[in-house]
Amino acid sequence: MNKNINMPFALDYEEAILGALLLETKAMPIASQYLRPEMFYDDKHQLIYSAIEGMFNDGRSIDIITVTEELKRRGKLEEVGGPFAIVQLSSRVASSAHLETHAQTLKDYFIRRELIKGLSDSLSKAVDMTFYTEDVICNTQEMLDEIGKDSSWTRTLREMDVLMKDTVKLAAIRRDQSKDGVTGIPTGIKALDELTAGWQNGDLNIIAARPSVGKTMVALFFAKVAAQAGFNALFCSIEMQGEKLGDRLILLESDINPQHWRTGMTGTEEWISAQHTAKELARLPMRIDDNPSMSMDYIRAEARLLKSKGKCDIVFIDYLQLSDMRTGDKGFRNREQDVAVATRKAKMIAKELNCPVILLSQLNRDSETRPGKRPQLADLRESGAIEQDADLVLLLYRPAMGGMATDKESGYPTDGLGILIAAKHRNGQTGNVYFSHNKSMTKIEDYVPVMEQLVRNSNKKNVAQPQEAEKQSLPEIGNLFTK
Repeated sequence: MNKNINMPFALDYEEAILGALLLETKAMPIASQYLRPEMFYDDKHQLIYSAIEGMFNDGRSIDIITVTEELKRRGKLEEVGGPFAIVQLSSRVASSAHLETHAQTLKDYFIRRELIKGLSDSLSKAVDMTFYTEDVICNTQEMLDEIGKDSSWTRTLREMDVLMKDTVKLAAIRRDQSKDGVTGIPTGIKALDELTAGWQNGDLNIIAARPSVGKTMVALFFAKVAAQAGFNALFCSIEMQGEKLGDRLILLESDINPQHWRTGMTGTEEWISAQHTAKELARLPMRIDDNPSMSMDYIRAEARLLKSKGKCDIVFIDYLQLSDMRTGDKGFRNREQDVAVATRKAKMIAKELNCPVILLSQLNRDSETRPGKRPQLADLRESGAIEQDADLVLLLYRPAMGGMATDKESGYPTDGLGILIAAKHRNGQTGNVYFSHNKSMTKIEDYVPVMEQLVRNSNKKNVAQPQEAEKQSLPEIGNLFTK
């Protein structure tokens, strides 16, 4: 740290606060909302406040005599200046009338000192070429996040009248923005929109599957739909090169034969179609980052920067278990704890930026041993924290890959059938969302039951009332998710 920088502090405020705590029983409940021992600049004042805080938490009476005895019990009385120092503090203030203002000011001084120390440390590391630039940026971001938690603007306590006003205001916004029941960002699959009302701000959404089931293609489809609806989408791919994602986007949006595109055997018409599609996709408000060493802190910093420019409405992360989980000097953690920390940070991105986050995740091998290989919520790999932090968990399942000719639950033929199993939904119902896809997963769309299914359903209706039967059959066809 630069030795020429004068640290801001206010000993008179510290003495006034401690004096108020020694004199009035109502003072500590106020001070405890703002202050911790380390927020006092003077070491002696830290020891005194720590003793008072401990007594308050234990429900003991606080006055000059009891605090003196507590410091003596802790072996710190002489270190703070003896009993006379405690008596002196009590004479520094007449009442606790301005205690809250004093506490806020003292907290502000502490935050400024922490900023000076943290930024000085970041500056030292930035000029030291032995530190990776990415690590310096991430450490600085973490430091700012930690300090931000202490800032006055992060207070979340609200009276009920304020909460109700905010709740109704948010409901009014949903009402105004609702389009056919979709209040968030559209998913592109009608049945999923019916289940979730679209991707919701502040939600962490998990899409989990075994390898090669199609997580990335489904996520790209969702990102493309969001961008086409005018929302700024950030797609962070730790697994795949950006150009490979570009290939898949072109195939998602065109009728080009995937095999022709991948082998370089496209005909003239297909090549013209690809160029036209690429020009259309280039206009979308979508950004892709394919840094292979991305951490959640890196993604968080990038998303914050884009959000400050009004260019981040939804974030996709492909995928959790590949994210850089280096812990630096924070001690030893096992893999499960690392995953829990990363998942928690993904949830923080959603809440802080007030946008949906779609986080892809691997499933463990347990589903491979079941008939049909149908996944379950317990298959989430490596950490129960994924399930705990998620607002919505979608398990991607393609029953044809499990050797099933017919889906057991719906009775639908499995050829081209995809299922998003909503195994957890914090704000709504769970169930199965059906969609259709081609063999290469480069075409994803709403599932429409085959004609034989429609005929079988219609035969069950009363033929004497064909019009009424037709009306009753529509919800069955349109409702492609089940409880």
